[in-house]
Amino acid sequence: MTSREHAEELIAKIPVLAKPRGQRLPVIIWRLSNIQGEDAELAGFARQLNERGLATVTSWNYRGREKNLPYSLRYARLLQQEKLPVVINSTGVMHRFFNGDEKTAHVDADGTPFFDLSQTPKVKIGCPFAARHRYPAIREQVETFVKAYHDAGLPLDIVIADWEIDGPMAWNDAWEHAKRCTRCRKHIPKIDDFLVFQKAYRTIRDEMQRECYAKVVRQYYPKALVGNYAEYPHDGWRYWYDYFEIDAKPPFPVRMDQREPERPWVADFAAQGYTFGMPVVYTWYRTFGWYDFANSDYHWFYNMLKVATNAGKSAPADLPIITFVHWHTTSPPKEPDERAKQMSEGAYQELLWHMLLRGHDGLAMWCTPPETLKETQLVQQVCAESLAYSEFIEKGIPVSFAIPKQPGTVISGLRLANRLLVRRTDFGEKPGPASVQIDGAEIAVPIHPGRCQILRLRAK
Repeated sequence: MTSREHAEELIAKIPVLAKPRGQRLPVIIWRLSNIQGEDAELAGFARQLNERGLATVTSWNYRGREKNLPYSLRYARLLQQEKLPVVINSTGVMHRFFNGDEKTAHVDADGTPFFDLSQTPKVKIGCPFAARHRYPAIREQVETFVKAYHDAGLPLDIVIADWEIDGPMAWNDAWEHAKRCTRCRKHIPKIDDFLVFQKAYRTIRDEMQRECYAKVVRQYYPKALVGNYAEYPHDGWRYWYDYFEIDAKPPFPVRMDQREPERPWVADFAAQGYTFGMPVVYTWYRTFGWYDFANSDYHWFYNMLKVATNAGKSAPADLPIITFVHWHTTSPPKEPDERAKQMSEGAYQELLWHMLLRGHDGLAMWCTPPETLKETQLVQQVCAESLAYSEFIEKGIPVSFAIPKQPGTVISGLRLANRLLVRRTDFGEKPGPASVQIDGAEIAVPIHPGRCQILRLRAK
């Protein structure tokens, strides 16, 4: 299906919001990208999707800029006229720092250039200390589009990059490649210490994102929300692996949660210059086999809540969190283990609720084309129902970040003055009394399946 066909289907099968969205962020639907049509048609699609709480995306393409840039400006003008947010997928102007040129390669002791192909055979990842000459070219790609919007008097509201396999990569075989590289060894004297190596690589990766992307957008649009996939405040650990990443084992300094190898992560979000964080809360196939829970849904829920909680509790209160989510089992092998049952719709929607009650502000939904309708329905329903609690979601303070180590009762809540918006989800066979501690007092949370509750707190 084309983006236009997806838009038509979503408009036909998803209900209009019962309450206005107000200042709440729309659900960003990644598949609704570069919809084609006449001006009146495009404006109609955008308006009807907005009535359902959904936002379209404009994907920039530097290589095809002769056609893509005029379309992008035309569509932004229509959105401006409709007073709708302009959401950008900027990935197509961020690639590539490592463009395959041997000038960007690692160099071994014999002077032979080589690349790291362990991330993907499609991209020749080289030496970060040999890539700074690429900065002006990438900056120009970004600025070509940003400046064109600015000069045309058009808004940029949310600018998202899905910039992943490019720039310095610290995992897979990257450490071994770096130790072979004479240039890396010169710049990282303690390269045999993984944490030192990771910090050095991440510092340059941060520099790339800040100098060539975030700073360019913010120069022209100081109030824009600008961010990148998988970059967000955290507690120093990462609890998920992307599809191209190999599970880390010693000598990498991992710590284990059952069979999950949690990885140390550099706390570098502030150095990137972004104005919102973007966690990735997906049903990654491999996570199912990490745990021994009897409850199938909790295999997924536990890991995804860890990732979501990590971002929610680590982000400053004034930093928006817009989270990439996906329900269908993500990146399964051709012959998946039959024990890895797909997460139930109900458990997934409960997870989305707990995310909103743990400090997440908005959702961006990625999926494959055949999954678009169902994925959108699940996310949109939660976001639509959550509008009844917008005051809490916009102004409330999270009160619980607890994650049961075994299937049991999960409680999340937002406090607003002497009121508490709370949700309780039970995974245990026989749920019993549960509470949340506020100001040193235990607040009982009754069983109320599939519903939020507003509780009154005693005045101090």
